[in-house]
This record gives sequence, structure tokens and C-alpha cells, in this order.
Amino acid sequence: MAEALQDATVKLSLDGVTSGYGAIDVLRGVSLDIREGEIFALMGKNGMGKTTLLKTILGAIRASAGRIRYEGAEITGAEPRALIAAGIGYAPQDQPLFQDLSIRDNLRLALPGDAHLPSALERVYGHFPFLADRLAQKAGTLSGGEQKMLIIARALMTEPRLLLIDEISEGLQPTVIARIAEALREERRSRGTTILLVEQNLDFALGIADRWAVLKLGTIDDAGPAGADAHSRILRHLQI
Repeated sequence: MAEALQDATVKLSLDGVTSGYGAIDVLRGVSLDIREGEIFALMGKNGMGKTTLLKTILGAIRASAGRIRYEGAEITGAEPRALIAAGIGYAPQDQPLFQDLSIRDNLRLALPGDAHLPSALERVYGHFPFLADRLAQKAGTLSGGEQKMLIIARALMTEPRLLLIDEISEGLQPTVIARIAEALREERRSRGTTILLVEQNLDFALGIADRWAVLKLGTIDDAGPAGADAHSRILRHLQI
């Protein structure tokens, strides 16, 4: 798949992006191109800037230097609401579900209105069938794995063209990870969705990714295709 993407259109481009919190730079001159329809895995230890990178793309953290382009248009400094409306979806790590609301209401909140709710629900049922029978159940009563699947389902409700996912597999059983992996593969296959996947689970990430990069201390330390030597190359970076 990676070879087929060599001449593909760039979906998301970061050029020398620096960002952080106050006077502290977490990202330092990050440059990265992600191609149309590819799954790209961003790896790295905790505290290396992976979540900061996703939030900078989404506009939740402002870049202090560099440029971000999406589908050829510059989006540096754009508001998150505008970027979501433009087709960028986000599945965050910190599980921002409304615990006292039902599964249905959590999914419904992803949409601006109810006109497309039935069709959007049918789409996510295809990935996570258990949702269809438990729409009235409060999100806070779901297991950890079920909540992660609900987070992914909510991100998919808007049919994003670019999906940002932050360490969704953390703490999950292998069967749940496999279900999420299959959902992401199917989204790419059926809709051409481009996915930027922040992960520490190498087997999960490399099992679905076309390419990868390692972020270390706010910079890209290594990158390559998800080939035979990818696991050992990445593991060396994670152990240092």
C-alpha cells in the first residue's frame, strides 16, 4: 500500500511547526507530509509532544512558527470548530465522553443537527454493532474498551476526511484493539479516509499503517515505511 501512495496528493502538511504552552516549546520545527488515503503512525515515548502535535493541527494549541496545510489550504491558526466543519475528526486520549448521557446522545452531539443522525448511526453500527442495542445506556456505565469504541464511533459520525487519533489502544484487550483496527481499515478502504494515528502499541500501529515517524523531544527523529524492519527501528528509539 505504501508504494501505491508514493505519488498521492498530500492531505496534511506540517512545515517547520513549533508550538507549546506559554514560553515552553514542546514541538520544535516539525515537518511532516501525510498523503491522501494513507494511515500514518506517529510513535514516541510519553512526553515527546505527540498529543501536542495533534492539538496544534486541530487549532487547540497555536503554532508559534511554521505552517500547517490541509487539502492544499493553509490552516495555521484556524479555530477547531472551523477545522472540524472542514472535515477533520478527532478521537482524543482523555475520553471526553459525557458520562451521564446515553450512547445515543453522545453520538448525536457530534452532528450539528438531527437530519443525518439515522444514516450516521447506521454507519457506526457497521463498525461497532453493540451500539445499536444499547443506545439508551449511559456512556459512563460502559467498560473501558466500549468507551474507546464509542469515542471512535463519535469521531466517525461526521464522516471525516482526515481523522486524528490519540493513543486509542491504551489499556485495551487484544479483541477490542482488533475491532478498532478493522474499523479504521474499513474507513480507509470504503471512504478513502486519511488517518494520523498517535500510538505506542507497535503491533497495532504497524499492523494498519502505511508509514510511520518517531517523535523525540519535539522533533522527528526517524521515519519510514511500515516494512519488515520498522518494528526493530522504532523499538530502538523507544528504548533510548
